[in-house]
Amino acid sequence: MAIEKVGVVGCGLMGSGIAQIAAAAGCQVTVREVNAVVLEQGLQSIDKNLQRLVDKGTLSAGDRDQIRGRLHGTTNLEDLKDCDLIIDAIIEQLAAKREVWTALDKICPKHTIFASNTSSLSITEMATFTQRPDRFLGLHFFNPVPVMKLIEVIRTIATDKKVEEDAVAFAHRVGKTPVRTTDRTGFIVNRLLVPFLLDAIRALEEGVGSIEDIDNSMKLGCGHPMGPLTLLDFVGNDTTYYIANIMFDEFKEKRFAPPPLLKRMVLMGWNGRKAGKGFYDYSDPAKPKPISLA
Repeated sequence: MAIEKVGVVGCGLMGSGIAQIAAAAGCQVTVREVNAVVLEQGLQSIDKNLQRLVDKGTLSAGDRDQIRGRLHGTTNLEDLKDCDLIIDAIIEQLAAKREVWTALDKICPKHTIFASNTSSLSITEMATFTQRPDRFLGLHFFNPVPVMKLIEVIRTIATDKKVEEDAVAFAHRVGKTPVRTTDRTGFIVNRLLVPFLLDAIRALEEGVGSIEDIDNSMKLGCGHPMGPLTLLDFVGNDTTYYIANIMFDEFKEKRFAPPPLLKRMVLMGWNGRKAGKGFYDYSDPAKPKPISLA
């Protein structure tokens, strides 16, 4: 099935990025938010991103206008009823996703494919909220969506093979490299990344090295673009803590258990860049300084 009409539920950081790249790929896109204020903020973010590309000379003003013309915002879930593919990019709470998918299942025709952008929740469990588990899968994008080239295509034991192939074709169309995986918590990237990040915190706790030395070791010794503690601040310590807890509940393995330091930082609200403080102090965002844990 050719995917031409795309619905995106959620116009926040991830949802706006997904809507942008789908429209840039020639799809008609309808993005839904819970209220007009949040919707307008998301659309303005898309406008800024597109204008930035025009200013850089990588996108013409005419192409910008065509992309924007294919993108429509709404606060009404029913406006997604004619979509070939709907992707949810809302809060990582099953209750909220249950409400959305149950409603969409009643609204949309049988051919519509449902996909979740979740990074941690069970695709299988979400599929049970609908009467179309064979047309349900995961499409996990990475932040920032217009820049990052990867999509994890996550199939469940019930996902129809043709639906998976349609999702892979869509991934290619929007300029991404798809990797296929199964519905196991963490999928591929977080299954490997989260234990690495947690081990960096444990190394800090145990006095193996300072914040800067741990980060520099992985940047200069392993060629990583940023150190693990910097990456934690970028992702959000609360986000990593949340994902780690879900993974530990699934696997019951120590490597997925959040270290005590991470828990205490989250309790203090030291969640990284977005909070102004994490493993680094971002009082001067241009020159973050490692915090003192003494």
